[in-house]
Amino acid sequence: MLSEPLERNQTDQPVAQLVLAAQGGSRDAFEQLFERFRRIVHVTAYRRLGNEAEAQELCQDVFVQALRKLDQLQDPACFGGWIRAIASRMAINRAVRARPMASLDAGGVAPRGVETETPLTRMIREERCEQLRRGLGRLSNMDRDTLTAFYFRGRSLIQMSDEFNSPVGTIKRRLHVARKRLARQLETLAAT
Repeated sequence: MLSEPLERNQTDQPVAQLVLAAQGGSRDAFEQLFERFRRIVHVTAYRRLGNEAEAQELCQDVFVQALRKLDQLQDPACFGGWIRAIASRMAINRAVRARPMASLDAGGVAPRGVETETPLTRMIREERCEQLRRGLGRLSNMDRDTLTAFYFRGRSLIQMSDEFNSPVGTIKRRLHVARKRLARQLETLAAT
């Protein structure tokens, strides 16, 4: 393990000073912050994702997001915790979005020329899709837009926060409420 804190560098310039300079537009200051915190952000991402390439890509995305939101950080001395929180949230969002892409097939890839979907499973899938479309159609615009952004367009909570001009907590609540409303609509449709 390192004997000095991760927030320190050879220059020993306090993190708060670097944050203030970066908030003032100094690219050099932000590069120093990147160098100091890159490792901890990468480790956070890797622990959540378990994939080196994904962790490296997410690390870059975290710092891009941090640069965009740096003016919102009110206490410059809290940069370390703030960047870790961004990394953790973005890693969770990425892991959740990536799950449906994982194969359930033990071999990983279905053999070519073998149809894995039967007419019955295709019909059931299409019927479920139609019910989902009808259920979404019965929701308010806000509920529908929230669910569509997260599940169909793959937006992260942070991206949705920017898009809907609302805090992340509000977006989480909207998702929760919209899912419950959609579930009630689907139950109603199934009963008819």
